[in-house]
Amino acid sequence: MATKPLTGAKVFLMLVAFFGVVIGVNVTMAKLAIATLPGTDVDSPYAAGLTYDREISAAQDQAARKWKVGAHIERRADGNAVLQVEARDAAGQPVTGLKFGGRLERPTDKRADLAVELSEAGIGIYRGNAASVAPGQWDLVIEGEAKGERVFMSRNRVILN
Repeated sequence: MATKPLTGAKVFLMLVAFFGVVIGVNVTMAKLAIATLPGTDVDSPYAAGLTYDREISAAQDQAARKWKVGAHIERRADGNAVLQVEARDAAGQPVTGLKFGGRLERPTDKRADLAVELSEAGIGIYRGNAASVAPGQWDLVIEGEAKGERVFMSRNRVILN
């Protein structure tokens, strides 16, 4: 049985095939990595730095009000979640007339964030629903506004089962 000699053309074709597979795998992996990248934490770190002093001032104003705001969130078996916020002032009286809003933010993927519309369900009690909430860790962000100005903000890590 005669063996075929290893020629320059065969070596060239083997090298082209080898590097073709390597480059093909690299391109595929790069495309998948870019497609699944969750993005940045903030769109503009410079702009976020400029608003830092305002955030500190707003936090000091919020602390001076001495409000007691409690939140309870529960994920139901159907995947929907119910959020209830109760707000009381420093004297323990219910705070009414505010516009509260909530957000469920995924710590690892901002694309999964969900907004929760809250409406006043009672005196100082605000409720809202979120649909299709996946189980796991979330950041619960609650913001309260009065006359177009944010007067309350909290961020807490919650685990929903």
